[in-house]
Amino acid sequence: MGSLKRKMRRNAEKAAKKASKQDISQKMNMFDRMPDDCSACTEPFDKTNRDMVMSWNVVVRNDENVVRLYCPTCWDKAKKVAQEYAN
Repeated sequence: MGSLKRKMRRNAEKAAKKASKQDISQKMNMFDRMPDDCSACTEPFDKTNRDMVMSWNVVVRNDENVVRLYCPTCWDKAKKVAQEYAN
């Protein structure tokens, strides 16, 4: 009985590891689709600039296989519009 539980546990661990690898692979594929400029104002994005990487926003739509990139200015404008619409 103990070996059956052990076998089930190992199979579950294998399945989780495989799913994790597939998820990472899918995310890396989507990273390659990231544009080189803001999707709203076309301001250029430098992937080597740490400040830009930390301050810009990425929106991923897995169902549409679309990746959009927004500069802080456009992101703030979009948030304001969304808040006004909600109110």
